[in-house]
Amino acid sequence: MRDAVLEAARFLAAGRTRRLTLEDVADHVRYSPFHLARAFEREIGLPPGKFLAAQRFQLAKELLLDTGEKVVDICHEVGFSAPGTFTTRFTAAVGVSPHRFRQLPGLLAEHPPEPVRVAGPDCAGGAVTGRALLSPDAVAALDGAPAVYVGLFAGSSARGVPVSGSLLGPDLEFALFDVPPGAYRLLACALPSAADPRAQLAPSVQAVGSAARPVRIRAGPVPLRQDVRLEVAPAWSPPVLVALPPLASEGAQEWRGGSRLARLG
Repeated sequence: MRDAVLEAARFLAAGRTRRLTLEDVADHVRYSPFHLARAFEREIGLPPGKFLAAQRFQLAKELLLDTGEKVVDICHEVGFSAPGTFTTRFTAAVGVSPHRFRQLPGLLAEHPPEPVRVAGPDCAGGAVTGRALLSPDAVAALDGAPAVYVGLFAGSSARGVPVSGSLLGPDLEFALFDVPPGAYRLLACALPSAADPRAQLAPSVQAVGSAARPVRIRAGPVPLRQDVRLEVAPAWSPPVLVALPPLASEGAQEWRGGSRLARLG
């Protein structure tokens, strides 16, 4: 069944501009829609429909950065019929609107990301600490200079803005603090730090990792300890949609409205 799921993921990624239904995908891999949908979410981490939407938003990011097309035209090109719905869902997934995302390369060129901690909203909340562990393949794929972002997200995927996040320093240690009590997904992504802003916003290669289970944060002075291991993301995996570099850019944070930044080092 895993082979069928991976073929379904590749089929959806290749057809991200087409109007595809679950029945289309199920016919392609010769499984029933019901069984495919259950196996797909178990293996990939997202239902087929949300996986397809993520692929479309990833294409939209590339078109926003690489073309001068109007947002309304990009909306239709990636399979959405209503520009308002496209803008709302893109903003929720990426963390900024399509118009502002297009402006990020210039902003990041003036204010490059630097190792930083962005605190959560609860000064009386809890914390999680740990270390990012990159596989040798991940280090090699990123030319030996990874920019590692770690964050706590309320959902199962890296969407929008994390509750608390960090661009790690050379020691790859992280501390996410002021986090409201609750259950979160600890997710990590490594980008090539030597790449230009455009390549960091829509990278051709990245490493990803997550804690095996949701982390449960409790208020108090004793942090939870949880390391996370990163591997090169396979071609069929869901793209990391959230715009990570702006979260570690002083200028971008001011432009977003100001989050509390704590510089490392």
